Amino acid sequence: MNFTKKEIQLFFFIFFFSFLSIQAQTTKRNFLQKLPEQDLSASLIPQKLWKPFPKTPEEWKAKFPDSLLKKFILAGEQALEKEFKSIPATVALQFIRTGNRSNYQAFANEKRVLLWDLALAESIEGKGRFADHLLDGIWSICEETFWGATAHLGNQKAGKGLPDVEDPIVDLFAAETASTLAWVDYFTAPILEKTSPLLRRRIAYEVERRIFIPMQTANYFYLGRGNPDAILNNWTPWIMSNYIATVLLLEADETKRAAGLKFAMRYIDQYINGLGEDGGCDEGPGYWFGAAGTVFDALSLLDNATAGKTNIYHEPFIQKMASYIYKTHIDGEYFINVADASPKMRPNGVALYRFGKAINDPKMMAFGSWAFRKFAGNSYSISQYHRSRTLFDLNNIEECKNYNIKYKNDSDTWFSDVQLMATRSKESFLASHAGHNGESHNHNDVGDFMVYINGYPVIIDVGSGNYTARTFSPYRYKLWFNTSAFHNLPTINGYQQGAGSSFSASKVKYSSNNTSSSLSMDIAPSYPKESGITSWKRNVSLNKSGTISIIDQYRSEKPFDSLIQSFMTVCDTNTDTLGKIKFSLPDGSYVFMTYDPSLWSISKEKVKLVDEEDQKFKSAWGGKDIYRILLTSKKSNSKGTFQYQIFK
Repeated sequence: MNFTKKEIQLFFFIFFFSFLSIQAQTTKRNFLQKLPEQDLSASLIPQKLWKPFPKTPEEWKAKFPDSLLKKFILAGEQALEKEFKSIPATVALQFIRTGNRSNYQAFANEKRVLLWDLALAESIEGKGRFADHLLDGIWSICEETFWGATAHLGNQKAGKGLPDVEDPIVDLFAAETASTLAWVDYFTAPILEKTSPLLRRRIAYEVERRIFIPMQTANYFYLGRGNPDAILNNWTPWIMSNYIATVLLLEADETKRAAGLKFAMRYIDQYINGLGEDGGCDEGPGYWFGAAGTVFDALSLLDNATAGKTNIYHEPFIQKMASYIYKTHIDGEYFINVADASPKMRPNGVALYRFGKAINDPKMMAFGSWAFRKFAGNSYSISQYHRSRTLFDLNNIEECKNYNIKYKNDSDTWFSDVQLMATRSKESFLASHAGHNGESHNHNDVGDFMVYINGYPVIIDVGSGNYTARTFSPYRYKLWFNTSAFHNLPTINGYQQGAGSSFSASKVKYSSNNTSSSLSMDIAPSYPKESGITSWKRNVSLNKSGTISIIDQYRSEKPFDSLIQSFMTVCDTNTDTLGKIKFSLPDGSYVFMTYDPSLWSISKEKVKLVDEEDQKFKSAWGGKDIYRILLTSKKSNSKGTFQYQIFK
């Protein structure tokens, strides 16, 4: 996969200057750093006394029901039947040879899941039945050259390809691995000591050289590369939450232990400082669990290890961060899927409940309880990531399940910094956003909107495909699903929206009252000047009776040569009636969209899913085909108005 020097320079130019353009949004909240280092040291429970979870069979049985413990032991028994496979070098090379990153991660993830299942089963049962295979798992993972993802090897000095054993780097999954091994050590220390004291020493040694040393000496982007005002993305709290767990469990020197926490707290603060005042996640709700959710993981660990001395849940901003997840819920499994977020998600209800409880938000607690009963079927399942979260969740399963306040979705939501609106009536749901095209995990989609009727997608944001080598490369905006042409937006004189934060909306205004809610903006600045457009004012609104309207008013330097408006859907559609598009819903009902047939000709095309990135879409929308409806302008004017109405 080769790119020209010009392409690479352009890609980094876009992202670098997008980064610079949003520095003014940094707000020095520094919630965690308000605690002086000497106070942190005094508050920190010593490692030998810190015991957040059971270790022995007796302690497990005293705290949790037999049904849950039997489930974990069964998982351990199933792990006994599986092998800890070594990862071939050729699999590591697939990322640069074919762009595939999934096969390497599948090898690595399976090993960590097996190890976790064995460790919990041995801790709960305590008979040594799982000890030998547990030993094999620890040894196998410690023998790996690299604990992270091959997609992230660009951070090593040797560049992408095979990992360099002399240059360990800390990415998301290296930090996850360290935390996993640290918890395995916590739960199974007696059996490891009995088998061989060298096992625990090996874990400590590998974590020291792969995590602790690089974190203090490397210049990682998720640490701001030395710039305390840099805007950081979700890598920061995700990595820091695992780093905190690892430091708490494995750093024997109490002075270094406190210093490690202070280090992590500084960067969690910096991540929070870079968020807008609305607390929104520009990466979308699908990334919330790896963003605000991992901030909560870190806060849970800090709060527990300092007996509440680092508690910042009372801060209104933390409450805003938390509420984003339920405010972006549409219906059932569907969430607003801006950026790379997936349209469907079965959220961890217990974690949501815990976060709501921590910040004293009954609505979030109700949302978490609803999600747990809806998706987990009252049975908690273990995630392959965020294992500290899993452990804290175990203490709250029954309470979450039995919470008796009923959840109800908000009727109107507005996030002023990420400029995202959501509104609903009895049957209709509408979301739209303004913003800019330099967001984290960005799609070129300023002015896009989505429509759901009775909880079913009608006009959609298609979402993101499988991650490959092309996803975060100069090829990113050649992938169809990242472009404005495959969002609900116009293509003007052959030009689509540009990438980078300078391509944005202007004159953004949100309004809401008892009868309607709307978002208006000028999306012309999101297109290159070559498009000739000087103004494209889009107003997206929902009348509380259920009718949705989109009104576009444009001006251009001269009559345009071509104009195409795209609409994306997974519904079966009929376009035979001029001026009206008929969408079929699964319940046998219909939704209609009107347009002016004197201004537009209509066609539709099925999106072909052929590339590796596309394969995710075969299941992302419940197996439904994705269609692109195209309105092609019949007339050429330098100004005009287009209007569309959607109703059941």
